Amino acid sequence: MRRIAIPMLARLVALALLAAAPAFAQSDATTDPREFSEPARKAYAQSLRDARKLIADKKYDDAIAVLDKLTAERPREPQARFLKGVALADAGKADAAIAKVQSVLGDFPELPEPHNNLAVLYAQKGEYGLARDELEAAINAAPDYVVAYENLGDIYARLAAANYEKAIARDARNKSAPAKLKLVREVLAPAAPAAAAAPPATKSPSP
Repeated sequence: MRRIAIPMLARLVALALLAAAPAFAQSDATTDPREFSEPARKAYAQSLRDARKLIADKKYDDAIAVLDKLTAERPREPQARFLKGVALADAGKADAAIAKVQSVLGDFPELPEPHNNLAVLYAQKGEYGLARDELEAAINAAPDYVVAYENLGDIYARLAAANYEKAIARDARNKSAPAKLKLVREVLAPAAPAAAAAPPATKSPSP
């Protein structure tokens, strides 16, 4: 998927969160390529590209219509459902986006990108513990998933800040927590430009 930030949740194909807002990822993985003839494969891939373009142009309703049609035609394919979650997120419909990504994970728990994107959505709502769990699931699914590692680092920084604040609130004489909180806040301050995950090259579904 693409962009997000924290202010979190920035946009869609690259999504930076927290200090550099956790990044959304997009997937072109297919689950059952045997059902695709070559013309059908190309048509499906083209429709995904069309939907991405509509999302980039902020024509979310049009993009969702395209994606719903793809899902109705090929309900076993995750890409259109996953991309709909991106469209909903970019449209500001976080709860609907969460529900959509959760539904994708219900059928395809082995895909790392939905875990990452769900983490971004949770982080946007301040639910850092849930975000951490999803990022760890993404990393378990794909140990080389760099975006998830960076996002997880941002989440731990958010959790650290929250706990330093609690320590200060409970003990005004604490000398170390304020200094640590200051450092974490500097890390989380918006950076110039935020790091973002590069979107994968668009390609036709393949085995």
